[in-house]
Amino acid sequence: MAEKLALKVNKRDITGKKVRFLRRDGIVPVHLFGKDQPSLELQADNNDLKAVLSEAGRTRIIDIKVGGSKEKHAAMVTEVQKDPVKGTLLHVDFYKVNLKENIRVEVPIVLTGEAPILKNKDYTLLRELDNLHIECLPEKMPDQIEIDVSGLEEADQAIRVSDMQSQEYTILNDPEAMIVRVSIARVSAAREEEEEAEEQAETTAEETTEKAE
Repeated sequence: MAEKLALKVNKRDITGKKVRFLRRDGIVPVHLFGKDQPSLELQADNNDLKAVLSEAGRTRIIDIKVGGSKEKHAAMVTEVQKDPVKGTLLHVDFYKVNLKENIRVEVPIVLTGEAPILKNKDYTLLRELDNLHIECLPEKMPDQIEIDVSGLEEADQAIRVSDMQSQEYTILNDPEAMIVRVSIARVSAAREEEEEAEEQAETTAEETTEKAE
């Protein structure tokens, strides 16, 4: 499991439209809230914040330290606002988590290995799910969930949610939902349609000839 990240922030007195002056000085307004956490208006250095966000995504725990306080707030990113044109950071929301209580989050799926069936170019793999909705303790949360597809050797074979097992987290998706499945490649499917059309045309021609005779 990846280690927690750290971010130093300071208390913020400037709010509303005036925060634009902070951004001009390389400071980004941030907001920390939680179930048992009074809402805190904070600010962070733009470069420090960008570095942490690039590592954290929406699943990593971040230790937020306010000013000179020794207390750290374990939190997760809930919302990132960016300028739609420039792409610069405008505001970031953090949610303080209780490390002893389960949380629910969506984690991205990463396929690993090589499926033997793909040696036959008539077949391809179709992704049915890109993320899994899981429940676990914050510090047990994975950055991603790897799924090995090297066992896919036959047509119509699939990996379902029920095939996934972990002692670290509980998957909340429908157990019967398919994550990835073997499918006929589009080229192959088109070829089959052409063959069916040709067979149908031949059958129609034969029937027409028989009637004429």
